[in-house]
Amino acid sequence: MKTLLILGSTGSIGTQALEILAASDDLRIVGLAAGSSWEPLLAQARQHGVPVVALASDEAAEHARSNWDGQVLSGEEGVRRLIAESDADLVLNAMVGAAGLGPTVVALSEGIDVALANKESLVVGGELVMQLSEATGALITPVDSEHTALHQLIAGQPPGSVQRLTITASGGPFRGRSAAELAGVTVEEALAHPTWEMGGKITIDSATLMNKGLELMEAHHLFGVPYERIDVVVHPQSLIHGLVQLADRAMLAHIGPRDMRVAISYALHGGQSVDLPLEPVDLVAEGALTFEAVDPEAFPALDLARQAAVTGGTAPCVLNAANEVAVHAFLEGRIGFTGIAATIEHVLSEMPPQPVSHFDDLFAADAEARRRSEGCVKGLALT
Repeated sequence: MKTLLILGSTGSIGTQALEILAASDDLRIVGLAAGSSWEPLLAQARQHGVPVVALASDEAAEHARSNWDGQVLSGEEGVRRLIAESDADLVLNAMVGAAGLGPTVVALSEGIDVALANKESLVVGGELVMQLSEATGALITPVDSEHTALHQLIAGQPPGSVQRLTITASGGPFRGRSAAELAGVTVEEALAHPTWEMGGKITIDSATLMNKGLELMEAHHLFGVPYERIDVVVHPQSLIHGLVQLADRAMLAHIGPRDMRVAISYALHGGQSVDLPLEPVDLVAEGALTFEAVDPEAFPALDLARQAAVTGGTAPCVLNAANEVAVHAFLEGRIGFTGIAATIEHVLSEMPPQPVSHFDDLFAADAEARRRSEGCVKGLALT
């Protein structure tokens, strides 16, 4: 039986993972971690008989200790201790944002396989994370509908046969709108995703298409495909999750339900497809599958991400940090929707890329980018 540790267990991915685990005889949970949601975390721990939990918030951890007899670890160090001491076979990292990089590094350093729902680990850590995985032999399996699709499509293909990858995008709530029409959109409109139910940050990333830029970087590092051979195409039906072009120009497409449990289960079961209580796709009922190009003027975040990815060094780290600050500011009503991309572009121009030789280089760049982003947000004032 495989033992599992879930980071970010109270979020959407973590909650669905626990549902899958409850129906499986092959997985056993040994630890849970969350940011500050101590009450739902304790409810999960009691339900699944988990002996130890961790909370990134020290205050939340104190509340948990007062309401539970099990072991409660706290702070970033507590989360890292949980990973190192859990004796887990697999860590599902469903933390949000760059905060997930540290736990990914700890898990890989301990030789523990990672089911990675925290794409920022590869956006920020990229080459260093993949080198660490190779050095320790710990495997990284993506928990993302697009990368699960590509993983399944590429598996078994002989070396040199895969020529191009295509990541699909729903287009988000603002598909078809011009740049001018996006200036005054509200937070509520941006959170109304047409296909997926997700947390606030990733939903806004989907609305700006920054999410596809982050997925572009993730695909590059996971599959070793150059950026010039990775495409992004808008597919409003969200049924084709990824495509692979082979050497003979034939294309393979992954068609599946609009349900994240497919990707979660695939990663938890080591890249294997197992039975899930889902209805198969009814192609006749769907009627048509369509594709569109991304409008770079309306959604500049994707090009900003691609440029940062190609530039390399600290640029992807800076882009990610600026995006996290700008998205948070938009959700709080401090800047307008178009101010997100404006903040990212400004901070990238202020911080020329530097070479990266150690994770400390990334942590320093992240901190500086966040400081500059906050200053930019104050200057933008609802742009």
